[in-house]
Amino acid sequence: MRAIQITEFGGPEVLRLTDLPDPEPGTGELLVEVSRAGINYADTHQAENSYLSATSLPLVPGGEVVGRAADGRRVVALCGTGGYAERAVAPTAMAWEVPDAVDDVAALGMIVQGATAWVLLRRNVHLQPGESVVVHAAAGGVGTLAIQLARAWGAGRIIATASSEEKRRLALELGADVAVDAGAEDMKAALIEANGGRRVDVVLEMTGGTVTDQSLAALAPFGRLAFYGMASRVPPRPVRPESLMSHSTTISGMWLAHVFRLPGDVMGTALKELFGLVADGRLRVISGGEYGLSEARRAHEDMRARRTTGKLVLDPAR
Repeated sequence: MRAIQITEFGGPEVLRLTDLPDPEPGTGELLVEVSRAGINYADTHQAENSYLSATSLPLVPGGEVVGRAADGRRVVALCGTGGYAERAVAPTAMAWEVPDAVDDVAALGMIVQGATAWVLLRRNVHLQPGESVVVHAAAGGVGTLAIQLARAWGAGRIIATASSEEKRRLALELGADVAVDAGAEDMKAALIEANGGRRVDVVLEMTGGTVTDQSLAALAPFGRLAFYGMASRVPPRPVRPESLMSHSTTISGMWLAHVFRLPGDVMGTALKELFGLVADGRLRVISGGEYGLSEARRAHEDMRARRTTGKLVLDPAR
Protein backbone atom coordinates (compact mmCIF):
# COMPACT_ATOMS: atom_id res chain seq x y z
CA MET A 1 0.00 0.00 0.00
CA ARG A 2 1.01 3.65 -0.42
CA ALA A 3 1.87 5.43 2.81
CA ILE A 4 3.85 8.32 4.26
CA GLN A 5 6.74 7.10 6.37
CA ILE A 6 9.17 8.95 8.65
CA THR A 7 12.61 7.41 9.14
CA GLU A 8 14.20 10.42 10.85
CA PHE A 9 12.72 13.17 13.01
CA GLY A 10 12.49 16.69 11.70
CA GLY A 11 10.28 19.16 9.87
CA PRO A 12 7.96 18.58 6.90
CA GLU A 13 10.92 17.41 4.79
CA VAL A 14 11.00 14.05 6.64
CA LEU A 15 7.57 13.03 5.29
CA ARG A 16 8.23 10.64 2.41
CA LEU A 17 5.86 8.66 0.22
CA THR A 18 6.67 4.96 0.07
CA ASP A 19 5.18 1.47 -0.41
CA LEU A 20 4.65 -0.64 2.70
CA PRO A 21 2.97 -3.97 3.49
CA ASP A 22 -0.67 -3.76 4.54
CA PRO A 23 -1.05 -3.55 8.33
CA GLU A 24 -2.45 -6.65 10.04
CA PRO A 25 -5.18 -6.13 12.68
CA GLY A 26 -4.68 -8.01 15.91
CA THR A 27 -7.13 -8.99 18.62
CA GLY A 28 -9.46 -6.11 19.41
CA GLU A 29 -8.47 -4.20 16.28
CA LEU A 30 -10.05 -3.51 12.92
CA LEU A 31 -8.64 -2.74 9.51
CA VAL A 32 -9.96 0.43 7.89
CA GLU A 33 -9.89 1.07 4.15
CA VAL A 34 -9.07 4.77 4.42
CA SER A 35 -11.13 7.21 2.37
CA ARG A 36 -9.66 10.27 4.10
CA ALA A 37 -7.05 10.79 6.82
CA GLY A 38 -7.15 13.81 9.07
CA ILE A 39 -4.23 16.20 9.47
CA ASN A 40 -3.76 17.75 12.90
CA TYR A 41 -1.24 20.19 14.30
CA ALA A 42 -0.16 17.44 16.66
CA ASP A 43 1.12 15.54 13.59
CA THR A 44 3.78 18.23 13.08
CA HIS A 45 4.98 17.64 16.65
CA GLN A 46 4.89 13.88 16.07
CA ALA A 47 7.17 14.29 13.05
CA GLU A 48 9.80 16.13 15.07
CA ASN A 49 9.29 14.00 18.22
CA SER A 50 8.19 16.98 20.30
CA TYR A 51 4.74 15.65 21.16
CA LEU A 52 3.50 14.80 24.64
CA SER A 53 4.09 11.10 24.00
CA ALA A 54 7.42 9.99 22.56
CA THR A 55 7.42 8.22 19.21
CA SER A 56 9.80 5.69 17.72
CA LEU A 57 11.00 5.18 14.16
CA PRO A 58 10.14 4.20 11.52
CA LEU A 59 6.73 5.81 11.77
CA VAL A 60 3.66 6.27 9.61
CA PRO A 61 2.11 9.45 11.06
CA GLY A 62 -1.55 10.29 11.34
CA GLY A 63 -3.89 9.59 14.22
CA GLU A 64 -7.36 9.70 12.65
CA VAL A 65 -9.04 8.11 9.66
CA VAL A 66 -12.47 7.67 8.14
CA GLY A 67 -13.39 4.82 5.82
CA ARG A 68 -14.88 1.36 5.66
CA ALA A 69 -14.30 -1.51 8.04
CA ALA A 70 -14.12 -5.07 6.72
CA ASP A 71 -17.80 -5.59 7.56
CA GLY A 72 -18.79 -2.60 5.42
CA ARG A 73 -19.52 -0.17 8.24
CA ARG A 74 -18.48 3.42 7.67
CA VAL A 75 -16.41 4.44 10.67
CA VAL A 76 -14.23 7.22 11.95
CA ALA A 77 -11.38 6.01 14.12
CA LEU A 78 -8.46 7.11 16.26
CA CYS A 79 -5.47 4.99 15.29
CA GLY A 80 -2.66 6.77 17.15
CA THR A 81 -0.28 6.33 14.22
CA GLY A 82 -0.56 4.88 10.73
CA GLY A 83 -3.27 7.17 9.37
CA TYR A 84 -1.34 8.61 6.43
CA ALA A 85 -1.88 5.47 4.35
CA GLU A 86 -4.34 3.61 2.15
CA ARG A 87 -5.15 1.23 5.00
CA ALA A 88 -4.85 1.63 8.75
CA VAL A 89 -5.45 -0.40 11.90
CA ALA A 90 -7.35 1.03 14.86
CA PRO A 91 -8.56 -0.38 18.18
CA THR A 92 -12.18 -1.43 17.87
CA ALA A 93 -12.97 0.63 20.97
CA MET A 94 -11.62 3.73 19.22
CA ALA A 95 -13.90 3.48 16.18
CA TRP A 96 -17.35 5.02 15.92
CA GLU A 97 -19.99 4.63 13.21
CA VAL A 98 -20.62 7.73 11.12
CA PRO A 99 -24.21 8.78 10.33
CA ASP A 100 -25.07 9.13 6.65
CA ALA A 101 -25.75 12.85 7.14
CA VAL A 102 -22.12 13.46 8.17
CA ASP A 103 -19.55 13.53 5.35
CA ASP A 104 -15.91 12.45 5.59
CA VAL A 105 -14.50 15.90 6.31
CA ALA A 106 -17.10 16.58 9.00
CA ALA A 107 -16.50 13.17 10.59
CA LEU A 108 -12.76 13.80 10.78
CA GLY A 109 -13.41 17.33 12.04
CA MET A 110 -15.38 15.97 14.97
CA ILE A 111 -13.15 13.16 16.22
CA VAL A 112 -10.22 15.32 17.35
CA GLN A 113 -10.96 19.02 16.80
CA GLY A 114 -14.66 18.79 17.59
CA ALA A 115 -14.11 16.57 20.60
CA THR A 116 -11.31 18.89 21.79
CA ALA A 117 -13.59 21.93 21.60
CA TRP A 118 -16.37 19.98 23.34
CA VAL A 119 -14.12 18.85 26.21
CA LEU A 120 -12.53 22.28 26.62
CA LEU A 121 -15.89 24.03 26.93
CA ARG A 122 -17.79 21.32 28.81
CA ARG A 123 -15.16 19.95 31.19
CA ASN A 124 -12.18 22.32 31.37
CA VAL A 125 -13.81 25.75 31.64
CA HIS A 126 -17.39 24.64 32.42
CA LEU A 127 -18.81 27.41 30.24
CA GLN A 128 -21.82 29.17 31.78
CA PRO A 129 -24.49 31.03 29.79
CA GLY A 130 -23.64 34.69 29.28
CA GLU A 131 -19.90 34.35 29.89
CA SER A 132 -17.36 35.96 27.58
CA VAL A 133 -15.15 33.53 25.66
CA VAL A 134 -11.83 34.17 23.92
CA VAL A 135 -10.94 31.71 21.17
CA HIS A 136 -7.34 32.02 20.01
CA ALA A 137 -6.38 30.60 16.60
CA ALA A 138 -10.05 31.05 15.77
CA ALA A 139 -9.75 30.04 12.11
CA GLY A 140 -8.16 26.68 12.91
CA GLY A 141 -9.86 23.33 13.23
CA VAL A 142 -10.59 23.62 16.96
CA GLY A 143 -11.18 27.35 16.87
CA THR A 144 -13.85 27.33 14.16
CA LEU A 145 -15.79 24.66 16.06
CA ALA A 146 -15.28 26.22 19.51
CA ILE A 147 -16.83 29.48 18.29
CA GLN A 148 -19.92 27.66 17.04
CA LEU A 149 -20.27 25.50 20.16
CA ALA A 150 -19.83 28.48 22.48
CA ARG A 151 -22.58 30.28 20.56
CA ALA A 152 -24.87 27.23 20.60
CA TRP A 153 -24.35 26.81 24.35
CA GLY A 154 -25.23 30.38 25.29
CA ALA A 155 -21.93 32.25 25.57
CA GLY A 156 -22.22 35.99 25.96
CA ARG A 157 -19.51 37.83 24.02
CA ILE A 158 -17.25 35.67 21.84
CA ILE A 159 -13.87 37.19 21.02
CA ALA A 160 -11.82 35.54 18.28
CA THR A 161 -8.16 36.11 17.47
CA ALA A 162 -6.65 35.33 14.08
CA SER A 163 -3.61 36.33 12.06
CA SER A 164 -5.22 37.73 8.89
CA GLU A 165 -8.22 39.77 7.83
CA GLU A 166 -9.61 36.80 5.93
CA LYS A 167 -9.40 34.56 8.99
CA ARG A 168 -10.98 37.21 11.19
CA ARG A 169 -13.88 37.55 8.75
CA LEU A 170 -14.40 33.78 8.91
CA ALA A 171 -14.54 33.90 12.72
CA LEU A 172 -17.20 36.60 12.57
CA GLU A 173 -19.22 34.61 10.05
CA LEU A 174 -19.16 31.62 12.40
CA GLY A 175 -20.58 33.58 15.31
CA ALA A 176 -17.81 35.57 16.99
CA ASP A 177 -18.88 39.04 18.12
CA VAL A 178 -15.49 40.62 17.53
CA ALA A 179 -12.21 39.53 15.95
CA VAL A 180 -8.80 40.69 17.17
CA ASP A 181 -5.49 40.63 15.31
CA ALA A 182 -3.44 37.73 16.71
CA GLY A 183 -0.36 39.91 16.32
CA ALA A 184 -1.61 42.60 18.72
CA GLU A 185 1.37 43.94 20.66
CA ASP A 186 -0.60 44.13 23.91
CA MET A 187 -2.98 41.17 23.84
CA LYS A 188 -4.23 41.82 27.37
CA ALA A 189 -5.38 45.31 26.44
CA ALA A 190 -6.82 44.12 23.11
CA LEU A 191 -8.93 41.41 24.77
CA ILE A 192 -10.25 43.72 27.48
CA GLU A 193 -11.09 46.39 24.89
CA ALA A 194 -12.84 43.77 22.73
CA ASN A 195 -14.93 42.81 25.77
CA GLY A 196 -16.20 46.35 26.29
CA GLY A 197 -13.56 47.28 28.85
CA ARG A 198 -14.21 44.25 31.05
CA ARG A 199 -11.88 41.37 31.79
CA VAL A 200 -12.81 38.07 30.12
CA ASP A 201 -14.28 34.95 31.69
CA VAL A 202 -12.89 32.15 29.52
CA VAL A 203 -9.85 31.75 27.24
CA LEU A 204 -9.13 28.77 24.99
CA GLU A 205 -5.41 28.99 24.21
CA MET A 206 -3.05 26.93 22.05
CA THR A 207 -0.39 29.44 20.99
CA GLY A 208 1.99 29.74 23.92
CA GLY A 209 4.52 32.44 24.71
CA THR A 210 3.31 35.96 25.40
CA VAL A 211 -0.19 35.18 24.08
CA THR A 212 -0.70 32.85 27.04
CA ASP A 213 0.91 35.28 29.48
CA GLN A 214 -1.22 38.24 28.40
CA SER A 215 -4.41 36.18 28.12
CA LEU A 216 -3.98 35.03 31.69
CA ALA A 217 -3.53 38.65 32.75
CA ALA A 218 -6.82 39.54 31.00
CA LEU A 219 -8.93 37.09 33.02
CA ALA A 220 -11.72 38.33 35.26
CA PRO A 221 -12.14 37.07 38.83
CA PHE A 222 -12.90 33.35 38.62
CA GLY A 223 -11.88 33.39 34.96
CA ARG A 224 -10.52 30.18 33.42
CA LEU A 225 -7.81 29.62 30.82
CA ALA A 226 -7.62 26.20 29.16
CA PHE A 227 -4.26 25.46 27.53
CA TYR A 228 -4.29 22.74 24.87
CA GLY A 229 -1.34 23.38 22.56
CA MET A 230 1.78 25.46 21.92
CA ALA A 231 1.84 26.25 18.21
CA SER A 232 4.51 28.94 18.62
CA ARG A 233 6.88 26.37 20.18
CA VAL A 234 7.57 29.10 22.79
CA PRO A 235 6.54 28.18 26.36
CA PRO A 236 4.72 30.78 28.45
CA ARG A 237 6.24 32.11 31.66
CA PRO A 238 5.96 29.84 34.70
CA VAL A 239 2.98 30.67 36.90
CA ARG A 240 3.34 30.72 40.67
CA PRO A 241 0.27 29.22 42.39
CA GLU A 242 -0.10 32.19 44.74
CA SER A 243 -0.35 34.55 41.75
CA LEU A 244 -3.62 32.87 40.77
CA MET A 245 -5.17 34.27 43.93
CA SER A 246 -4.87 37.87 42.72
CA HIS A 247 -7.89 37.40 40.46
CA SER A 248 -9.12 33.98 41.62
CA THR A 249 -8.17 32.56 38.24
CA THR A 250 -7.81 28.99 37.07
CA ILE A 251 -5.46 27.46 34.50
CA SER A 252 -6.08 23.98 33.15
CA GLY A 253 -4.42 21.85 30.52
CA MET A 254 -6.07 19.36 28.20
CA TRP A 255 -4.78 16.45 26.15
CA LEU A 256 -7.57 14.54 24.47
CA ALA A 257 -5.91 11.18 25.14
CA HIS A 258 -6.77 11.53 28.83
CA VAL A 259 -10.49 11.53 28.04
CA PHE A 260 -10.32 7.77 27.61
CA ARG A 261 -9.25 7.35 31.24
CA LEU A 262 -12.46 8.93 32.51
CA PRO A 263 -15.37 6.80 33.67
CA GLY A 264 -18.15 6.40 31.15
CA ASP A 265 -17.98 6.87 27.40
CA VAL A 266 -17.08 10.56 27.31
CA MET A 267 -15.92 10.44 23.70
CA GLY A 268 -19.05 8.59 22.61
CA THR A 269 -21.20 11.18 24.40
CA ALA A 270 -19.29 14.04 22.75
CA LEU A 271 -19.48 12.55 19.26
CA LYS A 272 -23.19 11.78 19.57
CA GLU A 273 -23.91 15.41 20.41
CA LEU A 274 -21.50 16.74 17.80
CA PHE A 275 -22.79 14.50 14.99
CA GLY A 276 -26.32 15.54 15.92
CA LEU A 277 -25.42 19.23 15.65
CA VAL A 278 -23.80 18.61 12.26
CA ALA A 279 -26.82 16.68 10.98
CA ASP A 280 -29.14 19.49 12.15
CA GLY A 281 -27.06 22.11 10.37
CA ARG A 282 -26.12 23.87 13.61
CA LEU A 283 -22.42 22.98 13.41
CA ARG A 284 -20.28 22.97 10.30
CA VAL A 285 -16.73 21.94 9.68
CA ILE A 286 -14.75 24.41 7.61
CA SER A 287 -12.87 22.44 4.98
CA GLY A 288 -9.33 23.75 4.99
CA GLY A 289 -8.27 21.84 1.91
CA GLU A 290 -7.66 18.35 0.64
CA TYR A 291 -4.16 17.14 -0.16
CA GLY A 292 -3.07 14.02 -1.96
CA LEU A 293 -0.99 11.55 0.03
CA SER A 294 2.01 12.67 -2.02
CA GLU A 295 1.38 16.24 -0.81
CA ALA A 296 1.68 15.51 2.91
CA ARG A 297 4.88 17.55 3.16
CA ARG A 298 3.16 20.60 1.65
CA ALA A 299 0.22 20.14 4.02
CA HIS A 300 2.54 20.31 7.04
CA GLU A 301 4.39 23.31 5.57
CA ASP A 302 1.11 25.17 5.02
CA MET A 303 -0.14 24.34 8.53
CA ARG A 304 3.05 25.41 10.26
CA ALA A 305 3.13 28.65 8.24
CA ARG A 306 -0.48 29.43 9.27
CA ARG A 307 -1.63 29.44 5.66
CA THR A 308 -4.56 27.16 6.44
CA THR A 309 -8.01 27.42 7.96
CA GLY A 310 -10.40 24.75 9.14
CA LYS A 311 -9.98 21.02 8.70
CA LEU A 312 -7.21 19.58 6.50
CA VAL A 313 -7.43 16.06 5.09
CA LEU A 314 -5.32 13.67 3.02
CA ASP A 315 -6.78 11.64 0.15
CA PRO A 316 -4.80 8.37 0.05
CA ALA A 317 -6.05 7.67 -3.48
CA ARG A 318 -3.83 10.37 -4.97
